[in-house]
Amino acid sequence: MVNELAALFYPHACVVCGAELLENEGGVCLKCLYQLPRTHNYLERENEAEQHMAARISFERIATYCVYSKGGMLEPLIHHLKYHGKKEIGLLLGRLFGRDLLGSDFLNSIDWIVPVPLHPKREKERGYNQAEMIARGLSEATSLPVLTGNLVRVIFNPTQTKRTKTQRWENVKGIFEVVDSSLFEGKHLLLVDDVITTGSTIEACGLALQACKGVKISIATLGQVL
Repeated sequence: MVNELAALFYPHACVVCGAELLENEGGVCLKCLYQLPRTHNYLERENEAEQHMAARISFERIATYCVYSKGGMLEPLIHHLKYHGKKEIGLLLGRLFGRDLLGSDFLNSIDWIVPVPLHPKREKERGYNQAEMIARGLSEATSLPVLTGNLVRVIFNPTQTKRTKTQRWENVKGIFEVVDSSLFEGKHLLLVDDVITTGSTIEACGLALQACKGVKISIATLGQVL
């Protein structure tokens, strides 16, 4: 709570530990960035995230940057990214994640980075799409282009927070559509979101994308709930 208040009233404080930020630090201090619980699972085939999504949608690879846990270091970063206007956190973590992925085979043959879309009403309320901020950070690090506006969210529904696994799936079923399937035909897309919890949002996006002929999907998120 102290760190939360410090970040609200002192915008130059780290949102994780409350320490005063240096001029070149954006939302989180270097000490906390160094201590983030990175998974490095992009190096591992059939990692835990891939096992979690297996048989739900067809995908090439899945990578998650960090472990997400209640009270853990990633939680306040995602919270401030989504609810306190700290879009620079998404850009920063996206860049760091992208630097990790560079040089690995995870990015092989990726054509476009596609962020999980928000409904226009939600995006207007928030001022931006947090998944797009992460995607743009990834793009800065990898030079892969970001494509928005073709995968869209067509139904406005309540937040997923505090919903059960079944409720989460019912909440997102059929809410995504592809505007022009020819843009995605035969392409390898990197689908980007903030956190995999039950995987229902990613699954719903994947099902919409798989209607495009010859599409391949890989997935990258900042966190995974274990």
